[in-house]
Amino acid sequence: MRRADRLFEIIQLMRGGRLVTARTLAERLEVSERTIYRDVADLMASGVPIEGEAGYG
Repeated sequence: MRRADRLFEIIQLMRGGRLVTARTLAERLEVSERTIYRDVADLMASGVPIEGEAGYG
């Protein structure tokens, strides 16, 4: 999966309004949790409004 596709999919999975953990995203997208944290950080730096805390989701 291309990175751009993965970033789009992360946004779509998080839009559901329910708590989504990095582990859940990593399993669903078949990448490591570290990749998810890095991608979410890049999305936030790009201005995507993502809220969350480490350990909570």
